[in-house]
Amino acid sequence: MDGNGDGLYEQRQKRICDAIALKVPDRVPVWMGDAGYFPARYSGFTCEEVMFDSDKLFAAYRKTLTDFAPDAFFGPGVSIRSPAGALEALDCKTIRLPGRGVSAKSSHQALELEGMKAEEYDEFLDDPVEFAIRRFLPRVHGVMKPLENLPPLHGLLSGYSSTAMSALFAQPEFFAAFEAWYKAGLIVRKHQTAAAAFMQEMKVAGFPQMFVAGVNAPFDIISDYLRGMRGTMTDMYRRPEKLLAAIDKLTPRVIGSAIAAARASGNPGVVLTLHRGADGFMSLKQFETFYWPSLKKVLLALVDAGLTPYPFFEGDYTSRLEYLATLPKGKILGLFDNTDPAEAKKALGGTMCIAGMMPASLLQVGTPEEVRAYTRKLIDVVGKDGGYMMGPKSIMDEAKPELVKIWFDTAKEYGVYA
Repeated sequence: MDGNGDGLYEQRQKRICDAIALKVPDRVPVWMGDAGYFPARYSGFTCEEVMFDSDKLFAAYRKTLTDFAPDAFFGPGVSIRSPAGALEALDCKTIRLPGRGVSAKSSHQALELEGMKAEEYDEFLDDPVEFAIRRFLPRVHGVMKPLENLPPLHGLLSGYSSTAMSALFAQPEFFAAFEAWYKAGLIVRKHQTAAAAFMQEMKVAGFPQMFVAGVNAPFDIISDYLRGMRGTMTDMYRRPEKLLAAIDKLTPRVIGSAIAAARASGNPGVVLTLHRGADGFMSLKQFETFYWPSLKKVLLALVDAGLTPYPFFEGDYTSRLEYLATLPKGKILGLFDNTDPAEAKKALGGTMCIAGMMPASLLQVGTPEEVRAYTRKLIDVVGKDGGYMMGPKSIMDEAKPELVKIWFDTAKEYGVYA
């Protein structure tokens, strides 16, 4: 081996870059997107095992990548929230872990809570960092509840006088909180060290990693973590000006953190998981008002910084395609879920590379003939003239390995450009 999988790394990387740049590669690139718990099940591990044991997580991904040979991969643990030991140490309230509330063989369950109450918008807008420390963290992590008792943090600007605050940290509940945080930090550091070694190993074996940095759309931060879906949808009617002000407050912070993380990693890819902007969650008018302006600012800023955004347009974006068509050409990889493939190609074929669209349900309960037929259909419709990357619509937790193999083999054989 010559240090790059006998040239496979460069070959695959070029294939991906050509597709993103709307050029015609040698064949349609193929990947698993966010494989979720599929590698665990394929490798004989439970969901609990890969969430709590980094060695088993990377062993599962190593076997999966080696056996199926995709052109690229998402980082292991992206959607399964590994290492779960850190979440457990902090008593995280927004997740139910395998073997801890759900079956060890089942995927985790996300739990939505109200991290910010409707009457707290002004407090958040005044100082988002202080709000995160004194309000949000105590609600999300049980062991962080003592932080509610901190005095206003601007007192730290008082120089030596601020040492009076130290008396708080001598209390047993504060010591327990920081001890738990330290334990979580050790778990995360160990995981990150193992992850870096794994990524380098996979690069040497010829597998490009699509991204390291990941962010949420500004609206989704509020909807996913602060107000919850019900709260945010109510806010669009009852307090739209507060919601818009919070979105404006978050947008430059999202941009800055994404650019910093991508540059620190050396990987230009930035994934954006878009949860609530699709048809079915909000009307087109609400999309124009609350979702699209801030999302477009983030995408344009990442492109201007020389990075490659990978927005995952979860749900159906068919009615929003005209907005996406205004984005810079050949600079973005759009991952699509339930958007109509033909309409997406028609609207975006000259704007952005399209990825995904293979139904995960078909890889779970379909027949080999159905998998082959749909794979060819996607290549014929979306892969015409390049600009397409074969992948699943969504996470592949329950996919059958034999159907995944048929899917990959068909795509690699049928997706060759003349």
